[in-house]
Amino acid sequence: MKKQAKLDANGNRKFGILDSISYAAGDFGCNMSFALKGTLTIFWSQFMGLGDSLYALLLIIVQIWDAINDPLIGSMIDADRRQYKRNKFLAYIWAGSIGLLIAGALCFIPVPNAPHIIKVILFLAGYVIWDAFYTVANVPYGSLLSLISNDTKDRASLSAWRSIGSLVGNMVPMVILPFLIWKNRVDASGNPVLDEAGEVIKDLQGYNVFWAALVMGVLGFISFQFMIRTTKLRVNTDVKLNESAPKFNVIKAFGNFMKNRPAVGATLAAMGMFIGMQGAATAVTVLFQTYFKNPEMSGIVQLFSMIPILCFTPLARKAVAKFGKKELCVVGSLCSVVAGIGLVVLPITPDATGLAIYIVCQLVYNLGLGIYSTVSWALMGDAIDYNEWKTGNREEGVVYSLHSFFRKLAQGAGPSLVLIIMTYLGYVGANGGAQTAEVALNMRYLVAILFLVSAVLEFIGLAVIYNLDKKTLAKMNEELGRNISSTTEG
Repeated sequence: MKKQAKLDANGNRKFGILDSISYAAGDFGCNMSFALKGTLTIFWSQFMGLGDSLYALLLIIVQIWDAINDPLIGSMIDADRRQYKRNKFLAYIWAGSIGLLIAGALCFIPVPNAPHIIKVILFLAGYVIWDAFYTVANVPYGSLLSLISNDTKDRASLSAWRSIGSLVGNMVPMVILPFLIWKNRVDASGNPVLDEAGEVIKDLQGYNVFWAALVMGVLGFISFQFMIRTTKLRVNTDVKLNESAPKFNVIKAFGNFMKNRPAVGATLAAMGMFIGMQGAATAVTVLFQTYFKNPEMSGIVQLFSMIPILCFTPLARKAVAKFGKKELCVVGSLCSVVAGIGLVVLPITPDATGLAIYIVCQLVYNLGLGIYSTVSWALMGDAIDYNEWKTGNREEGVVYSLHSFFRKLAQGAGPSLVLIIMTYLGYVGANGGAQTAEVALNMRYLVAILFLVSAVLEFIGLAVIYNLDKKTLAKMNEELGRNISSTTEG
């Protein structure tokens, strides 16, 4: 006899571990597409042979598409008044997951001998197509958190498990791929080519990156389908067609977003986080390639440094209930600031001792990042509620899509700016791992400064701007609770 699921007071399946795992699967699917973005710069500069300045310019151009793409799709979702069998957000995620099957691989089509104009077209077209499908899936996915439950502890659990999904999704390319996509450079006789320090030069294997992107697209699709089939929505957002209702105004919605202090604060913190994670990704790769002389080790070190995130995640729900989201995040950001200062001032030398110091600093840094990242999405769920509290309109799609846009700005413009700085510091992409000792040392300090700036931005966003402390959040939920009905079909 099949075991009956426990129901809540409204007849819905009670919130439980399946909800958390299901939501985590969605971010795993997103990261199966997104995780390789940090490899874009190395792929297009070292393997495809695009000039560093040209690639930086192209990356800025595609961020203009992001500026149009994210709010456009977000407003489109909010303005969609059609009735769906289950939920419009799930319908859009399903459509996005179809495109992401192959869209990620379109960014890594390996034709290093093609004319420059063909490479430019391939990069622009591949990125635009990938970004469109990613946004179609990711914006409604982020909005789902506020609909699965309106309970603060449930949202903290969903946010923590989303971080687990993201972490696992990043582990695959972070640990396995470096061993698949890097190879010793050899001369015509098959002998290893050495740099000026006598170390073997490592080159990126672009064809392997392409096939890895295809496999990851399939894994992401499977993960999305599992999430769609197991998600249960409990917060009522049924659409009532009303011809007299005012038309959606994206400019007004943007103005509301900028007045939404929790959304702005959480967004600035997220931008800071991604400057560290994505902006520094290229510099970190070059750091291990040229300074520590071991690019394969970079993934293992990054994985090891994420141990604090895994340790804190099971504690997130109880910690939030006791201390509050904002309060925890501020403490976490301070830990990251201290570690960032350590990365700048401590003697991180290009040997085992220096690497050990680097790893310890990363452990402390990621302890702070883990505290923030495990509840970061719950912060945005509360920010969506705050928008309804202050304006009377939920606007999940626009609030989340504008948040997503600014995150992508950091993810895209950050690497562009970092690449320009790297070029100014002497880095030449065409040389691959054959950089000078001075460039390698510059990478050591550039990475440290990027992580420190990242932590400072997180602290400002969370401690200074984000204003939903535990007391204010309780007041908001109490007032909104009078109008919330948890009866939606999931």
